[in-house]
Amino acid sequence: MTKKQSKNSEVKYLILKPLGYPLKASYHEYPTVDNLRVFEKYAKDQWKGEFVAKGKLLFDMRMFPDFAFEVVNLDPEFGIIGESTIIFVESQNKTFETEIVRDVTLDDVVGHEEAKKKVRIILEYLKNPEKFGKWAPKNVLFHGYSGTGKTMMAKALANEAKVPFLSIKSTKLIGEHVGDSARRIHELYDRARNLAPCIVFLDEFDAIALDRNYQDLRGDVSEVVNSLLTELDGIQSNEGICTIAATNRIEMIDYSIKSRFEEEIMFDLPSFNERLEILRKNFKDFPLKVKANLEIVASNTEGFSGRDLVEKVIKPALHRAIADGKDYIETNDLITSIMRVKKPAGTPPKQMFV
Repeated sequence: MTKKQSKNSEVKYLILKPLGYPLKASYHEYPTVDNLRVFEKYAKDQWKGEFVAKGKLLFDMRMFPDFAFEVVNLDPEFGIIGESTIIFVESQNKTFETEIVRDVTLDDVVGHEEAKKKVRIILEYLKNPEKFGKWAPKNVLFHGYSGTGKTMMAKALANEAKVPFLSIKSTKLIGEHVGDSARRIHELYDRARNLAPCIVFLDEFDAIALDRNYQDLRGDVSEVVNSLLTELDGIQSNEGICTIAATNRIEMIDYSIKSRFEEEIMFDLPSFNERLEILRKNFKDFPLKVKANLEIVASNTEGFSGRDLVEKVIKPALHRAIADGKDYIETNDLITSIMRVKKPAGTPPKQMFV
């Protein structure tokens, strides 16, 4: 416990997960949260003054007696529910996730120095939204190769700004029926307005921001694009909300939507030095001894993203070493992983063993 935080400190944000009843009974109706603001008032009336920490169970004692909610995240890490505490419930259909990020900072993002410089204005905005007025950086587009750190950068911003992180795979916004997609987009931003300041992170953005020339390919393209334009334009007050969209296929995005983004930030593949740093960072807490020459590994992974290095090189090498009963990993273990990966087109072959 720090000097600044005590058990009597008021919690700023509280995320609950519906668990259910202690005993299953056919007459029990499973409650759903239809209106976040109404639920927040209802919850505070019951639980104001209650001490909470991650994992704590809270029981409804009114309309749905004994129905349990679990505290899955909160900021700070413990405290009491107070009058200004923002309480919300995880979406039961898991259309979008709400997180309070604590495990990644901008220093953890290897490389992308120009991108880091540009996103610091977002950090300042989230810390002090009223300072910017109409000059706020409300919509920013991250684009570039898959696995290069776009999501990590957005989470680091949320952590350093101490704001909630609302994320969604854009494919989950695509509905089966007319109007579904528009409704989900507006629900996402309704939650964001309740939590502002916050970050809305739209991953795989090209899935919903398709150029309207693809209307014949997917019938709801115009509906989705128009709903996005409404929210990105901030027809309703979106003060304190920064939308960060991420895509690997920027050329697929409708021009009218691209024009709503004040900044387009490119994420490129890591250089030799950056690959070496990524390898070093990931071997800091490695479960086996490391007897590998990481410079050789870095020199033979040109064209690999940071995710490739972890998922296609390090992890398979670790699993094989464990399966073989080894208590260490060496250069050849990693080189074997590299040779099993199909290298990006145009990448010249290199000497594997030095």
